This record gives sequence, C-alpha cells and structure tokens, in this order.
Amino acid sequence: MDFALSPAAQDALTRLRSFMDEHVYPAEPVYAAQRRESTQAGRPHDLPPVIEELKLEARKRGLWNFFLPEVSGLSNLEYAVLAEEMGRSGSIAPEAMNCAAPDTGNMETIHLFGTPEQKSRWLEPLLEGHIRSGFSMTEPAVASSDATNIETRIERDGDDYVINGTKWWTSGAADPRCAIFIVMGKTDPSASAHRQQSMVLVPRDTPGVTVVRDLPVFGYTDQHGHCEVRYEDVRVPVTNLLGEEGGGFAIAQARLGPGRIHHCMRAIGVAERALDMMCERALSRTAFGQPLAEQGVVREQIAESRMAIDMSRLYVLKTAWLIDQVGAKGARSEISGIKVMVPRAVLEVIDRAIQVHGGAGVSDDFGLASMWAHARTLRIVDGPDAVHVRTVAKQELGKHRT
Repeated sequence: MDFALSPAAQDALTRLRSFMDEHVYPAEPVYAAQRRESTQAGRPHDLPPVIEELKLEARKRGLWNFFLPEVSGLSNLEYAVLAEEMGRSGSIAPEAMNCAAPDTGNMETIHLFGTPEQKSRWLEPLLEGHIRSGFSMTEPAVASSDATNIETRIERDGDDYVINGTKWWTSGAADPRCAIFIVMGKTDPSASAHRQQSMVLVPRDTPGVTVVRDLPVFGYTDQHGHCEVRYEDVRVPVTNLLGEEGGGFAIAQARLGPGRIHHCMRAIGVAERALDMMCERALSRTAFGQPLAEQGVVREQIAESRMAIDMSRLYVLKTAWLIDQVGAKGARSEISGIKVMVPRAVLEVIDRAIQVHGGAGVSDDFGLASMWAHARTLRIVDGPDAVHVRTVAKQELGKHRT
C-alpha cells in the first residue's frame, strides 16, 4: 500500500491548509454570531453570509468540488486526506468548498446514474453551489437499517410516478436553498427483496411535498436541518427516475461506499481538533500545584488519544486505497470496519477532551459538546454499528466456508 500523495494532491493540501488558517478558522466566531442572530430572528436555517464569502475565496483558490474524482482528478485516498483537514472545521469548511453532505453523495449519484437532462437541470447547479439537496431514504415507521423495509410507494401512472410515504432525517431539507430530493421507495413490492426499490428525483416545490419538522440532534439545530418529510400523492414524470426501476438498492450501496470514507476522515479531523484543544487546556490550567499537563492521568488521556487517531487514520487510508484499487465492492469489509471503529475512537477522544476541560467541556463555550453530539450520530447514520459489524463478520466467515 502506498499512501503518498501525487504532486497535484500535495499542492491542493497545501493550499487547503492556507485557506483554513487564513480564512476558515477566523470565520468560525463570525459564523456562530450570524447563526445566533438568524435563530433569534426566527430563521434558524438561513445560511450565514460569511459562508458565501468563503465560497468565493475557495473558488478563487481552486478549492472546489474535490470530492468528485472526475472533476478533481483526485483518488479516494487523496481526497480522504483533504477531507480530514476540512473536518477540523466541519460546519464551515466542507460547504465553503462545495464538499458537504448530503450534496456530495447526491452529486455522485446523479453523476453516475443521471441522464444528460437530469445532470443539466440538477447536477450542474449543485456543482456550482447555487442550490442544495436532500436524500430521502430513512423512514420513521420501519427499521431503516434494513433498506428493504422501506414502505414509501413509487407507483407508475401513465407517464408519471406517484409517491406516497413519510421520510425523516432528510438532511438539508430545511435549508431555503434546498431545491431537489432524491427519494427512495418501492416500485415493485412483488420483486425480490433487493429489486423492489427505485430512486426518483423530486423537486422541493412539487405539490404534495411537505417538510413537517426539523429534528434537532441532542438539542442542536443544524443549519441545513434534518427533517421529517411527507410525500402525499406527489407526482413527477417518469423521466425523473434515476437509473432503472428496481435499481434503488444498488444505487444506495454505490452512494454510501465512498461517502463513508468522507464521513470517517472528516471525523478524524474533528478528533485532531479536540486533541489540540485538550493539549492547550492541559498546558494552561493548574490543579494541585502543577499544570494539568504534568498530571499522569491527563498525559495518559493525551497519549491514548494520539494513538487512537493515528490507528483510525491508517485504517481509513487503507480502505480508501483499496477502493481505488478494486472498487467499493472489493473493500466492503473495510468500509464497514471503519464505519464502526472510527466513530468509536473519535467519541473517546472528544470525551477525554471534555473531561480535561471540566465543566467548560459540557458547555457551548468551547464547542466540544457539539462535536460529541454530532460525532455520536455517526454510529447510526449510513447504517448503525450493528449492521456493519454483521457485514464484517459475514465477510470474515466467508473466507472459511467451503
């Protein structure tokens, strides 16, 4: 395995780090203040204006759409390294460079499976950062960890599909810029389990689409929103089908493979930021006559965090390298493995940082509580831990079956 970056990727990383230091980190307090102001005005999902300023600067520096190999020229491995840097300021940096979920996964999906007309209408404005999108798969009434459970119906009626069902955790749906949903539902309940589902493109303003509510995460309201969305007799033309009828499950798997690399590497960036904060706190505070950094228990927490981060990073880089070599299907066990192990490690690091900060760690003054809350969701999103453990076990046992 070779984790070395190409000259182009190394240049992108250097430019990205400069952008983070010169623009992104200084923008964090501005972003927070603008979010407070819009929330107090009753508009919690408005985009803070500083993001648009950062987007202009990022485009000027050529820091745009890194996530899509056909556009950026980067491998999965190379993008993983950039994603970690962006994760250090997860609320700002990914969107500033048009590399934020769920748009990245949606753009990859339309790029891979969309028609020329679909790409012209939806992919191009997404790539330009003019609109946002949502991915509607999870449902409140069924265990969506098994996507074959999905009950939303997509029924053919002449030249249209009619959609009925309720989704939730549709990220991005509350953002005023959200213009398009990718909706997964059943087109043929009588088919085999993995051929019942299809995906269709549903414009946000289609009659019958209702954003019912935003769902906070541990009390935190996301700027883009994680929403419950109701589809009632929603009618779209059959030309809005992505791929083929019955291909929805396969499309979902193709969408989620590289996306798990992105999530995990951004999470490692969060852990690095938390470790930095832990060290700074330990060096600046005194207890029992000496700095916290001289206390054995604190040193152990710092060392354990460094080792956990480095092991996690190597696991993800190996997985990204493997995807580049043999594709997501050949890296199935590793993709599931990182999805389990990385959030565990990241949560442990953040928890240690909270502990070293004491009471300040559980407040909103330092951001660690928010980091923990959002990192905790990674044990559920894109498939809960139990499903991925099941996959790893199945792959491992398969090596020994005759």
